[in-house]
Amino acid sequence: MDTCIFTQMTRVVTQVSVLERQIFDFLGYQWAPILANFIHIIIVILGLFGTIQYRPRYITGYAVWLVLWVTWNVFVICFYLEAGDLSKETDLILTFNISMHRSWWMENGPGCTVTSVTPAPDWAPEDHRYITVSGCLLEYQYIEVAHSSLQIFLALAGFIYACYVVKCITEEEDSFDFIGGFDSYGYQGPQKTSHLQLQPMYMSK
Repeated sequence: MDTCIFTQMTRVVTQVSVLERQIFDFLGYQWAPILANFIHIIIVILGLFGTIQYRPRYITGYAVWLVLWVTWNVFVICFYLEAGDLSKETDLILTFNISMHRSWWMENGPGCTVTSVTPAPDWAPEDHRYITVSGCLLEYQYIEVAHSSLQIFLALAGFIYACYVVKCITEEEDSFDFIGGFDSYGYQGPQKTSHLQLQPMYMSK
């Protein structure tokens, strides 16, 4: 089935993009995205298994998760663009308030120049350095928004094709049941007929 092949390719691309994102989230100590990415990787693997093994329940579960995945990425976009009352400076949301780290791209974006500020302010923790970042060709929040936008695009494509694959598998199963399958009417193999004729036997006393 060409559609199944395309669906598998889409999920492989999704897997690679999520792994890339997971690496940079690890480098930035973004614990909430790390957890979400990990769950997504597991669900994608189950979705691939369901496609290869023709298990519609696995594919349906994958499609349901994609809805949650799109919701999460929309939230991340709103977070970095500071929509409403959200602020990208909030530690609690993405790092669970465990650290003061920001996105890895904040210091390592294209063209960014990092300068250490000395002396550090009194409020800065001793185990953290106080820096300024300048000269970035693209601000880190827009890189994060681009990552989330790519995930949304891949998720929508995966959702459409997951629904299509489930539909195809269901139609094949219904068609098979309509034909009768192998067991509907009970298959009976050819029976051997005996060519021997039984003759009555008389026993004398």
